[in-house]
Amino acid sequence: MDLLDARLIELLAAEPRVGVLELARRLGVARGTAQARLDRLVSRGVIKGFGPEIDPAAVGFGVTSFVTLEIRQGIGATSAGRSAHDAVTEHLTTIPEVLEAHTITGSGDLLCRIVARSNADLQRVIDLIVSYQGIVRASTIIALAEQIPYRVLPLVESCVE
Repeated sequence: MDLLDARLIELLAAEPRVGVLELARRLGVARGTAQARLDRLVSRGVIKGFGPEIDPAAVGFGVTSFVTLEIRQGIGATSAGRSAHDAVTEHLTTIPEVLEAHTITGSGDLLCRIVARSNADLQRVIDLIVSYQGIVRASTIIALAEQIPYRVLPLVESCVE
């Protein structure tokens, strides 16, 4: 990653709908150069998508929480190599309020970010999550306010300094 890549990413983050021709103009490079850089960043997985960012609160899901799950090891394992994590993850993908899940170290096995319409609705979502037999325990933390939103631009900028 070089300064041109970082500037291209910064422009796309600020204005996701900008076209390649306008990117090239603002970056001071040929259209083909901008397109080639963009294609390379996409193919390398640096840029993962161009879809809109959705604010869950704006569509009625004003409660955000983080749930640590402990998984009963061996549940869901198959001869095809399917692990307990895979089985629980498959269950979690059926619950729309589960926005992301990560395998973690420490006392838990998975950390999930979930949203709900209210605290009462959060209970419903947690009940759905723990209804799966492979989940032993869930520990939930409710987020009161977002202090630093998800961001990657400072990270990208640090790659070229």
